[in-house]
Amino acid sequence: MAKSYDVIVIGAGPGGMTAALYASRANLSVLMLDRGIYGGQMNNTAEVENYPGFKSILGPELGEKMYASATQFGAEYGYGTVNSIELQGEMKLVHTDEGDFEARSIIIATGSEHKKIGIPGEDEFGGRGVSYCAVCDGAFFKNKEVVVIGGGDSAIEEGLYLTQLASKVTVIHRRDELRAQKILQDRAFANDKMDFIWNAQVTTIEGDDKKVTGVTYIDKATGETKEVAASGVFIYVGIEPMTSAFGDLGILTDAGWIKTDDHMATSVPGIYAIGDVREKDLRQITTAVGDGGIAGQEVFKYLQSILLALAAV
Repeated sequence: MAKSYDVIVIGAGPGGMTAALYASRANLSVLMLDRGIYGGQMNNTAEVENYPGFKSILGPELGEKMYASATQFGAEYGYGTVNSIELQGEMKLVHTDEGDFEARSIIIATGSEHKKIGIPGEDEFGGRGVSYCAVCDGAFFKNKEVVVIGGGDSAIEEGLYLTQLASKVTVIHRRDELRAQKILQDRAFANDKMDFIWNAQVTTIEGDDKKVTGVTYIDKATGETKEVAASGVFIYVGIEPMTSAFGDLGILTDAGWIKTDDHMATSVPGIYAIGDVREKDLRQITTAVGDGGIAGQEVFKYLQSILLALAAV
């Protein structure tokens, strides 16, 4: 038989751990499930400088501190890749590669992942100059030259953000025009710190034994191979929600994100979603933590309403 809990939190990033903290502190039995080590993308972040309470803290260290808080009131932690959720009346059966678990309420905190371009140097220099988040890492490149790869809204928005910090931002795009909204394009073209390289296919991220030094690209118009010197490379070729296990629940948008109300509730009673997996604008540790606190409280209210309904029968 599947082991039963009041709440199962799928994902143990900052949002999931906060939700587990709030739910377990309300005396609910909680299981956090994750396919890897707790902490989520914080484990790939060298330094966090925009989380309240710390001037600067290593991502994995912040993850350790959050995990200690999340489990102090009895929340359990388990490994497992979730394959699907089966609705059985009020109960939800969670199927994983490590077995089945059931609960009356579910909090989905599986996050999202940036699409990679799959070129040499991208993985090698991750955290050493290659980034997918200007808000997270832009401060490390003050008065330095950086490259932004992409031409959509995210690439241009983040490029504009970087101009407040970097000495120069070079946008490299594979086409001859941007895909970003016109208002963003107008702002970018009017910014003296932004430069553009068109019809270019980036082939390699270059670096020494410590950090990024630039990128190599092919000029598609001439076939020439060229280089651009840079201390940082910010890649924006798309972001994908990690929601493949939840397609049968009817809670996903056409793009695969989970739509919730302000209480983090989905259209399925007892199922909530928080953090980067939600349809939202800003995806940061702080916003995930805020979502987690709300969801942890909301599942308590939801379970209390079930108990009251049963008592009235």
